[in-house]
Amino acid sequence: MPPVTQALLIVNVLVFFVVQQLGPTIIVQFGLWPWATELFRPWQVVSYAFLHGSLTHLAFNMFGLWMFGSELERVWGTRRMLQFYFASVLVAAAAQLIVTGVMGSQAPTVGASGGLFGLLIGFAMVFPRRKITPLIPPIPMRAPVFVGLYGAVELTLGVTGSASGVAHFAHLGGLLGGWLMMRYWRGQAPFGRPRR
Repeated sequence: MPPVTQALLIVNVLVFFVVQQLGPTIIVQFGLWPWATELFRPWQVVSYAFLHGSLTHLAFNMFGLWMFGSELERVWGTRRMLQFYFASVLVAAAAQLIVTGVMGSQAPTVGASGGLFGLLIGFAMVFPRRKITPLIPPIPMRAPVFVGLYGAVELTLGVTGSASGVAHFAHLGGLLGGWLMMRYWRGQAPFGRPRR
């Protein structure tokens, strides 16, 4: 397994078990709290991505990180993988902060899903002909189709308020962050020439 992907997996799992031992005080300090609360701190725009609310939450995110991150890191190398992942995490945090500010939410956000959604769109853009078979429905589809449908579902759930407790706009922010990073590297609008 490539080193950045492996390190992210290990750190996320270790942090999960530390939180289980120390309790919710870790979430108070390191979860991403809305701007309007007294609990918001600048470091939370990164630290939230290493916290998970349940073992299932952790397992799904780590499976996706392994599945998509490993492939992308083999293509990009460690430096680009780190840049891409954390760009997705930061844009996901920004999107979530904007939405929670508008909605007046007082709840924290946790999870690596923003980074994972960035990896999803990165995978679709690097491997557009690859097929992904989701669990529901178990129909093989090309990666860009899968990501487009998944993004549409997230947008619908976010706008309608369905599946409350899920940070749908952080997921969409992760997609946006990954897409922008790919455009930046390729020198496509709104950016200039290709980056090395």
